[in-house]
Order: sequence, then C-alpha cells, then structure tokens
Amino acid sequence: MTTHEKSSLGNRVHHVRAGELDGNTALSGATVGSRRLWMGLVENPPSSSTDNHHHGDSEAGIYVVSGHPVFVYHDGTKEVRIPAGPGDFLLVPPFVPHREENPDPDEPVVVVIARTSQEPIKVPLPELYHLDRP
Repeated sequence: MTTHEKSSLGNRVHHVRAGELDGNTALSGATVGSRRLWMGLVENPPSSSTDNHHHGDSEAGIYVVSGHPVFVYHDGTKEVRIPAGPGDFLLVPPFVPHREENPDPDEPVVVVIARTSQEPIKVPLPELYHLDRP
C-alpha cells in the first residue's frame, strides 16, 4: 500500500472483490485500513468441528451463507446447541467459550465473520465452560 493510499483510507469506500481476499480476510487494517473491524469468509468442511475457543475481548458477528452449522456453548448446566442455516445471524459476545460444528457429511459450511478487532483472535480452550459475568 502506497503512502497516498494510506493517507486516503479514511475518506473513501473500499471494495474488496470476491477473488481478492487475503486468505480468509476481506476487511482489516492490512487490507483496507480498517481501525476497529475485521471481516472475513470462512469455510468449514463436511463432518468437521472447530476446537473449543473464544475470541478474546472481541465480539463476533456471524452470517451463514450456506450449509447448516451448529454453534455450541455452555449455559452453566449443560452444552447448548444452536442449529443455524443460510440467512441466519449469530452473535458471540467477548470471551464466551464456544465451538462451531458442521455435522453434514457432504456439504461444507460457509460463513461471513465480522469481529470488533483487527486480528482474527482465536484462543483455544480445553473444554467449554460458562462465562460468569458480573
């Protein structure tokens, strides 16, 4: 990115075309000069599960493009499973332990994720637990 490009980052609309993602990253400080937002496209293969994790102090907004993911968290008593489908939105608050599963043996899951951070923070955890908030 040139000095001129960096100086004009805050006064124009930025367009990242479908084939121009930096890995999974579409919008970030590095790609378009975003200051408080990371956004990307993630695909989870059939019959897969992420590890248990949280996203630090970042909120994560998720939009399901295709597939039927299941989002799992702990409510203090048991694991709660939230099935989702195309067109659904989910919010994962800061520090909430969770995991994403794709139980379908044939179809991948594609989601758009937006986080209130510059980095795709993912803190692995050995197990899910309930996050007690004051």
